[in-house]
Amino acid sequence: MDSAYTHYIAGLPHVLAAAATLFRDTEGRVLLVEPNYRAGWGLPGGTVEADAGESPREGARRETREEIGLDLPLGRLLAVDWSRSPVRPPIVMHLYDGGVLTERQLGAIRLQEAELLSWRMVPRARLADFLPGQPAARVTAALDVLDRGEGTVELVDGVLPPGMED
Repeated sequence: MDSAYTHYIAGLPHVLAAAATLFRDTEGRVLLVEPNYRAGWGLPGGTVEADAGESPREGARRETREEIGLDLPLGRLLAVDWSRSPVRPPIVMHLYDGGVLTERQLGAIRLQEAELLSWRMVPRARLADFLPGQPAARVTAALDVLDRGEGTVELVDGVLPPGMED
């Protein structure tokens, strides 16, 4: 690679990638985890290890295995969210369908104690009580996609971009 191109690539904006898995139970409740390193709750997931060649799907599965001890194949991509913040680079969030967990699978959950305090199943109507604005909107949009049997929803900061509303 020539040095001009290398310099050009090095000067491009940095964007982070993250991936998470949306699990439900037979009652439609959503699996949330409580991290010990920040306030609030979230889905099993985290930063994609792109430097190691990991894809978002691989990252979501790895994070799920590490955080809650379940190593399950992931379903389709439900949502992609361009998440902006004044304190970090943008993050492209990928949210995958983990499906409906059986009682046996729920009983097999083992928390990664180095990062997580607890887990719980939360009804859709109470998601905003546990998740901050953007993540709650992202999960709700993904649940809407599942309810409608549609493909993937594109979001910006948790909401449909202008011109994409129904």
